[in-house]
Amino acid sequence: MFDLYGRGWQMLEGGLVTVQLCLTVLPFMIILGLLGASAKLSRYRSLRIIGESYTVIIRGIPELLVILLIYFGGTIAVQNLAELIGGEAVRVDIPAFWSGVAALALVQGAFASEVFRAAMQSIPVGQIEAATACGMTPAQIFLRIKLPQLWRFALPGLNNLFQVLIKDTALISVVGVEEILRKAAVGAGTEKAPFTFYLVAMAMFLAFTTVSLFVFSRLEKRASRGIARA
Repeated sequence: MFDLYGRGWQMLEGGLVTVQLCLTVLPFMIILGLLGASAKLSRYRSLRIIGESYTVIIRGIPELLVILLIYFGGTIAVQNLAELIGGEAVRVDIPAFWSGVAALALVQGAFASEVFRAAMQSIPVGQIEAATACGMTPAQIFLRIKLPQLWRFALPGLNNLFQVLIKDTALISVVGVEEILRKAAVGAGTEKAPFTFYLVAMAMFLAFTTVSLFVFSRLEKRASRGIARA
């Protein structure tokens, strides 16, 4: 029982897949969040419409539905595109892992765009006006003025989103990704010990969130260096 009926190594493999999912989704989530926030704050109406549409649509539908749409719909779309290019029927299978990454990145990116939008609006307007008066281009203002300060305002929100992301990886089990919950479900069904396996899965998720909380707290302290406290 203490080695989970010989399935302890399988639970560890599931934990590794969960960590891989989180670390793979994180950069895509940040990139989509920055693009979405920039679009929503753009002076061009078309970009603002695109940014708002992205966040409203993605945040308005269940995450599980997004996963299923990308996994099944994405496969069909790629097959149709391959047939259009090659002129003959082609079978294409999108790996479940990357379907899950795409789905979670889309969902978390929509929420991250709101975090980054609020962070951008927290930067003093006077700094932007001063940079404009100095002749900086919008790209230079973003890279030299906004981006260095952006993380200090955005990290608390990103911390919350990453905690949600860790738990949302459990949804990817519906498309066959062998993460923690999938491994626990297989072990619980095979060994007839659901309480044991799900308790271990709970402990693993709790351990991951605790570690991530510590890491983000250190990042927040580092980003706030030199900032006077009220």
